[in-house]
Amino acid sequence: MRRKGVGIKGVKSWMVVSETGEAHLEDVGKHSIMRRTGLPARDLRVLDPMLSHPSSILGRDAAIVVNLEHIKAIITASEILLINSSNSFFLRFLQDLHTHLPNSPTDQTPSSMSNGMDGGNEEKPLLNDTPNLEIRADNPKISAGIVSLAPAPKQLPFEFRALEACIESACRCLESETSALEKEAYPALDELTSKLSTLNLERVRQIKSRLVALSGRVQKVADQLEHLLDDDNDMAEMYLTRKLNASSLDEASCKEGYDYEFEEHDQRSESVCSDESNSENLDKFHGPKLDVEELEMLLEAYFAQTNGILQKLSSLREYVDDTEDYINIMLDDKQNQLLQVAIIFNTLNMIVNGGIVVTGLFGMNIHIDLFDGQPHQFWATTGGAFAGCMFIFLCSDNNFKIAMLKVNKF
Repeated sequence: MRRKGVGIKGVKSWMVVSETGEAHLEDVGKHSIMRRTGLPARDLRVLDPMLSHPSSILGRDAAIVVNLEHIKAIITASEILLINSSNSFFLRFLQDLHTHLPNSPTDQTPSSMSNGMDGGNEEKPLLNDTPNLEIRADNPKISAGIVSLAPAPKQLPFEFRALEACIESACRCLESETSALEKEAYPALDELTSKLSTLNLERVRQIKSRLVALSGRVQKVADQLEHLLDDDNDMAEMYLTRKLNASSLDEASCKEGYDYEFEEHDQRSESVCSDESNSENLDKFHGPKLDVEELEMLLEAYFAQTNGILQKLSSLREYVDDTEDYINIMLDDKQNQLLQVAIIFNTLNMIVNGGIVVTGLFGMNIHIDLFDGQPHQFWATTGGAFAGCMFIFLCSDNNFKIAMLKVNKF
């Protein structure tokens, strides 16, 4: 039973999509994937959903390992293997993947197809609108009725189309989460500034936690794209179709050399073949200039998109920080008001206590000359005590206001 459990545990459900767009599910084990793609075990651990790994795009000899958000894929020169998932973004990614992958020879631009179908109607305006074109009978292009058009854009290889679909889906996922967070954050922050309550504070706290987590995820994707753009050798490793064609051409050239060369030149041809292969390898992987313009342009576009998402999150973070500063100022102001009220009441209490002391002195059973005086002496004593209390209260209030101005001074 244990052996059976281990075997079932080692098998995962993979969605296999070919370069023609056909998809099917396969239950494949780890060792089968390693033999199929030539990847080591440590690269497969990056795709393990049970383990936590940062976003990464790794170029290997015969495959590209992609771990971006909900996408965990292995891209080869002829197929893409995806760990099956029920995530809504993953299902949408499969739909977008079919739009990137069809590789039929009938894929042409609409303008070129219209020129090919209506050649007679489209060639006359082209000839009339080009005064510098020499119309001669001996011109082979004009005599054949062919007009030189701009070359069609070069189609990306399969691995780059699959990689573009993966990065595009990850960026779309991050951008949608950013938009949803913005729609929820700005009204919550505005409500907090208008009504300070425990519920609103808890909502803002959750929003800030989501903002920090989302910023970290976007930053990891941006750092990975920047790392690839800074290293031409890593980008050169991702040209799987080019490496496959180069290896097949090398084998074919070596076989032709052995078939058509004389026996006396065998040794010389072997040395020439080895020198050429070595020079090609040096130029491809160690040369000063590597032809990675296609992949570089692709990665730069999505790197700019991730920077745009980071800019939105940065603006939202600044808004949250400004709201926090405003709330702190409000709380400080409320605290200062409470302190002022407390000091005023303490001062009043002290003054009342002073009046109570005066009243207590006159209420003692001790005979003094003031008791035998006229009534106006009583009112003079009472008014003097009251005026002294008011004078002490006004002096303490002014001193308190001066102290609060010094504290609140920016």
